Formats: sequence, structure tokens, C-alpha cells
Amino acid sequence: MNHLLNDFVNDELGQGITEYGAILAFVALLVAVVFSFAQGSLTSAISQAFSNVVNQLNKLNSYTST
Repeated sequence: MNHLLNDFVNDELGQGITEYGAILAFVALLVAVVFSFAQGSLTSAISQAFSNVVNQLNKLNSYTST
């Protein structure tokens, strides 16, 4: 029984994925907190950023079409 318990405690299989999951959960929680504090300002900033990306892609498309 002691050997089984030692094997269980010393087994590190799956430790990496567990750590990545914990980091991902922390980042998701942090993003949720930031979005809850900056409700209106983030929406306009994200919208402007996507608009700029679309405008740049449209310009690239028009340059390659000519």
C-alpha cells in the first residue's frame, strides 16, 4: 500500500497540461475582470481595431487586383 501511495505522489504524468489549464483559467478570469470594469470603452476600442484591420485588408486587396 505504501508503494502504491508513493507511486501516486511521485507520478508527474499530466502535470504540464494541468499547469497550462490553471494558467488558462487565470487568464480567462483576468480578461473577465477587465471587461467588467471597462464596459463601454473596450467595445469601441475593439470595434475600431477591427475596422482598421478590415480597411488595411481592403487596401491590400485593391493593390493586388491592379
